[in-house]
Amino acid sequence: MRNTGLILGVLLFVLTLVTDAPAGMSDAAWLTAGVGLLMAVWWATEAVPVPVTSLLPIVLFPLLGQASVKEITAPYAHPVIYLLFGGFIIATALERWNLHRRLALNVLVRVGNHPSAIIGGFMAATAFLSMWISNTATTIMMIPIALSIAHVINNSEEKGKSFTICLILGIAYSASIGGLGTIIGTPPNAMLAAFMAENYDVEIGFVQWMTFGVPAVLILVPAAWFVLTKIAFKFEAQANNDANKLVVDELSAMGKISTPEQRTALAFIVIALAWITRPLLQKHLGFTALNDTIIAIGGAVMMFLIPAGCSKDEKARLLDWQTAERIPWGVLILFGGGLSLASMVSKSGLAAWIGDGLAALTVFHLLILITSIVMIVIFLTELASNTATTAALLP
Repeated sequence: MRNTGLILGVLLFVLTLVTDAPAGMSDAAWLTAGVGLLMAVWWATEAVPVPVTSLLPIVLFPLLGQASVKEITAPYAHPVIYLLFGGFIIATALERWNLHRRLALNVLVRVGNHPSAIIGGFMAATAFLSMWISNTATTIMMIPIALSIAHVINNSEEKGKSFTICLILGIAYSASIGGLGTIIGTPPNAMLAAFMAENYDVEIGFVQWMTFGVPAVLILVPAAWFVLTKIAFKFEAQANNDANKLVVDELSAMGKISTPEQRTALAFIVIALAWITRPLLQKHLGFTALNDTIIAIGGAVMMFLIPAGCSKDEKARLLDWQTAERIPWGVLILFGGGLSLASMVSKSGLAAWIGDGLAALTVFHLLILITSIVMIVIFLTELASNTATTAALLP
């Protein structure tokens, strides 16, 4: 698959170099289409690592005479990329002191001991954490806890398999759903915000996103729970006190909430409140230049400044650079590549040409258009990452 994608991407790019542009399309748009096809195929097949593909605009567009290096690299430093960067660092601080694990266990200990309720509790905890921490990190943290509880619940072979699969899928689905809740919940959200700001001068703020995203999460998580527990997997498992006891034991093993956890939680609450109340801060306190990116980076810096209060190391801060280095740098590069490609698609006239070509579709009802796009995206994300698909399709 990778070898095929590697060759196919190069062939499509070379084709645009040696053939004339289609009728009505400029040479610049045709060359941009070649670069876009090359990147889309390499992203979809992961012929080379996704971040490496995302660096191609810096090499190809200047060599093709389409833009200067300065113009092409500007989108790699877009403010929304720094918003996501700050979000990654803040999430890393939560993970460093296991605060996310304590939050999840506190939710689970309150859901009761019936298997369906346990699945619902796992899904609710996963969705909430996924609004602030990456979907992957949240899932990786929840899976070991889930498997421990599944081992206790499983009384019979068949019933056990159904419960375990249902629980694991519930965690996976709710992590994806929870990522919809905030602009930093998952990279495609921030990529859309950056794309709209860059190309249409439309700013989507943190609170604006949450007014759409949080209700979506509140609807979709229960819907997913209902489908999993009532339709897809029907099991007659009874309430099991041992499962609840296991969660209580896990929580007890963590001990009392530590000083670093308390300080991390307080810092996180301050940052979240700043995001939520930003319009009020701008209007009433005169912070007109304040935006979500400044809050994110300021919050990230704050994590490096606040003493952890750790008894083992009095000089420790809530976060150090050795820990922060673990953030997914490749996602930030992918963002830059997607935005750089998008800017060239618009600048070269390719977007206008494609728009003219698709004008016939406007005779269909808007609902049909949206449904068609959704179906295409769902299919493509079975083959490529969500972020790579978003980067390729937004333009």
